[in-house]
Amino acid sequence: MAKHIGIVGCSAEGAALCYRTICEEAPREMGEHRHPEITMHTHPLSDYMVYIRAGDWEKVAELMLSSTHKLARVGADFAICPDNTIHQSFQLVKQESPIPWLHIAEAVAETAKQNGFERLAILGTKYLMTGPVYPEVLEKFGITCEIPDEKEREKIDEIIFKELVNAVFSEKSRMYFNDVIEKLK
Repeated sequence: MAKHIGIVGCSAEGAALCYRTICEEAPREMGEHRHPEITMHTHPLSDYMVYIRAGDWEKVAELMLSSTHKLARVGADFAICPDNTIHQSFQLVKQESPIPWLHIAEAVAETAKQNGFERLAILGTKYLMTGPVYPEVLEKFGITCEIPDEKEREKIDEIIFKELVNAVFSEKSRMYFNDVIEKLK
């Protein structure tokens, strides 16, 4: 029997993509028209942003835990969060969580290792690219990470918060990401 997945959302776009991906991939493992039970909770992105901008990862953890407790009460067996940036609060959340959590960077690292990658480029918010989420986990797997330069990080962060979280996907921004990725190869 499939486990009940709890999704702790941060941005609506990220949470929706996570939900949609699970539902699209599940039939390959579970059979036609089947997917696991999924419950999602998300506080408004603006609530998270106040604390992220202030670097108050304990308050970010409190929001994540609030969602986790709600998910546990409705029967979720474990929690996932499709938002990379707020994983900076993962250790704080993990200690207090009523249900187990899967760490996004651990899943990435395991897949990268299985595929023989020794280096990964990290693109995301400026908080993610300069934070510990990926370096700490990837190091345990013997994988190094590369990040864009400061100017590129600022532009990527701007695209994420002005476009991507608002479901705006411009060709110009896609090309910018491609150019940054090419430089990091």
